[in-house]
Amino acid sequence: MLSGPILPTLLRLSVPNMLVIGAQAAVSIAETGFVGLLGTEPLAGVALVFPLVMLMQMASAGAMGGGISSSIARALGAKRTADAEALAWHALLIALAIGAAFSIVTLGFGPLIYRSMGGQGKALNAALVYSNWVFGGAVLVWIMNSLASVLRGTGDMRTPAVVLVWGAVAVIPLSPLLIFGAGGFDGLGVRGAAIAYIAYYVIGSSILAWKLLRPGSAIRLRPVSPKYTFFIDILKVGVPACVHAILINLSVAVTTGFVGTYGTAAIAGYGIGARLEYLQIPIVFGFGGALVAMVGTNVGAGQRERARRIAWIGSSFAAAVCGGIGLIVAIAPHLWADWFSSDPAVLAIAYRYLHIVGPAYALLGLGMALYFSFQGTGRMVWPLACVGVRMGIIVIGCALASRVFDLGVDSLFAVTTGALLAFGAMYAWVTARYFAVIPIKR
Repeated sequence: MLSGPILPTLLRLSVPNMLVIGAQAAVSIAETGFVGLLGTEPLAGVALVFPLVMLMQMASAGAMGGGISSSIARALGAKRTADAEALAWHALLIALAIGAAFSIVTLGFGPLIYRSMGGQGKALNAALVYSNWVFGGAVLVWIMNSLASVLRGTGDMRTPAVVLVWGAVAVIPLSPLLIFGAGGFDGLGVRGAAIAYIAYYVIGSSILAWKLLRPGSAIRLRPVSPKYTFFIDILKVGVPACVHAILINLSVAVTTGFVGTYGTAAIAGYGIGARLEYLQIPIVFGFGGALVAMVGTNVGAGQRERARRIAWIGSSFAAAVCGGIGLIVAIAPHLWADWFSSDPAVLAIAYRYLHIVGPAYALLGLGMALYFSFQGTGRMVWPLACVGVRMGIIVIGCALASRVFDLGVDSLFAVTTGALLAFGAMYAWVTARYFAVIPIKR
């Protein structure tokens, strides 16, 4: 972490995270494929909820989770083990509070949210059923991702990987059983998909909690008296990172609203394409979890230049991976879209999205990896500026393209591409200009 070769260490730490991402992606892809068999309206309903589900995932795992990992890594880098254990307990308290808030907001305002995104009729009903079950278990999602972040902050990437991969192995067969039924059991439709989703987090959070409670862990999860200094150490990274996640998901939600003016099939097609865009974020998180731990540990030890090199090497690797995926689906969109629907109208929209937006995935990967690197430093002003620019381009560009000039749905995808290019380019600029001069508190 502090003196070894950067790329081999980064890759070694990233492999377990990549297994986690593969497992979570498999759960997401399988769920979408099964729901697609129910018809266009259920598929569109799940697409309406998906930005909020991804917001919760990104906020709990990559945003507040990054704040948790960063604070613990910096404490351990400075040889403050007792503080790291206290931070783990405070992380659990934060997870309980924010998870409950997610449930309250989505259960109370779900109908208003999904109508504003273009939901109506059967698609809206499916969205509400799916949303109420998923967000009814929001606390479990937050607990599991927070406990996994505690372990990643210690440099233990393997345990979360093993737990979450085996959880996926158990849940993927459960999903079609609950959706379609078998034997004398009647299927639950989209409700079954949501229950399978929550079951994944019940399994994961239980095993991770046991791991941190038993002897032998790098740090132990044990109750301590709450202190605002520990909350601040996590929240000073976690809150701006959550705002970052909110703006990314709001960008997709706003685009969904504009796409919704072109009908239910357009929402479903865009949802298929946007799901792959979202998938780039957890793929980057495979590197990002390692970047937070490595950058944070080196920042805690006062090794600023090494932290900067880690950021560039990790982000370049992430850009190459995401860029490769983007080029493949831009050339052959059926490799992705045909998994989820056979409706020609839905597939036509999905194909056009992937043709237009896919080539920009490299810049999305670059920007998101640098975002995780900034989390490791504990300084989050510039990441908020970068995502703010992306959000501004989406809002202004989509409004002009669809409401002022009425250029069609393809113009909305072109705006998305421009926003991703600006997002990655601005991150590269601020990293080159400011990352090496970030003040470090030892």
